[in-house]
Amino acid sequence: MTAAERFFCAEAARTRGDSLAGTAPYGSVWILIEYRGGWPPNGFDGLDLDPATKGLVFSAAQAVRARMLLIRRHGRHSPEAPRRWAVLRYDSSGAHRQQWGTWSRDEDLAQIVDALGTPGELGRPPVVLVCAHGQHDTCCAVRGRPVGRALSERWPNLVWECTHVGGDRFAANVVVAPDGVYYGNLDARSSVAAVEGHLTGRIHAEHLRGYTDLFPPQQAAVAAALGRFGPAGRHDYAIVETSREDDRWRIRVTGRPPGPAALDIEVRSYRTPPSQLTCRGLSMSSAVHYEVTSIRVG
Repeated sequence: MTAAERFFCAEAARTRGDSLAGTAPYGSVWILIEYRGGWPPNGFDGLDLDPATKGLVFSAAQAVRARMLLIRRHGRHSPEAPRRWAVLRYDSSGAHRQQWGTWSRDEDLAQIVDALGTPGELGRPPVVLVCAHGQHDTCCAVRGRPVGRALSERWPNLVWECTHVGGDRFAANVVVAPDGVYYGNLDARSSVAAVEGHLTGRIHAEHLRGYTDLFPPQQAAVAAALGRFGPAGRHDYAIVETSREDDRWRIRVTGRPPGPAALDIEVRSYRTPPSQLTCRGLSMSSAVHYEVTSIRVG
């Protein structure tokens, strides 16, 4: 296959017009482990670590449904500096609950298990994660690395490159944690605008994949509210009621000023025709699309 014939899942998704809204995976806990060597295709699972420690951390992560990500700074690899780990928890109050530590030996990672049993510290700024996991999917590296560079130049202390976060075809993907907000279809310029908006309490709908504490149709409803009434903060909209009938949802959303006080949003889901959704996956798969059919104020 020549370079011109090479398949890139992100280009194909843009050509198809794949919808971003409603594609953020559910979750509220993140485990970050700084690893400066090569990242295996399966991330933490593929690391050659002490088996006992690795099994302990993996079991503890599974118990709380935490997403485990390897991280590194863009372009900065100082072997002398201590490697870091973190446990991040989403808090619906808007507080950033985080616990950070360092590790030099594999056994030091057992500290993560203890951290999973504590609420975490308050007062830390959010973490900006850029998927640049080229061994998992080509588009994550091709599109993620320039975004990692641009964001690191702007916010060097907040930004980390990370392993697979899901949704390869939406590369470049950025996750702000522990806020639990996914952004996709980013490039260097749009990523800076998206993160700047996020940090100043003005989340835009354009590149929003969803909030990880919501289920896909709820994510689509909030994205529609942001698209219709303008950017808003992470907690300016809340889901208060959701009902379903077959492939349709009715979702009641409340808002804070200056946005509407309440919205009734209807969402329809359907499966797209089968297509190749990742660069490496040769099988054809369909995806679920969430379409907002109506928004009513009141």
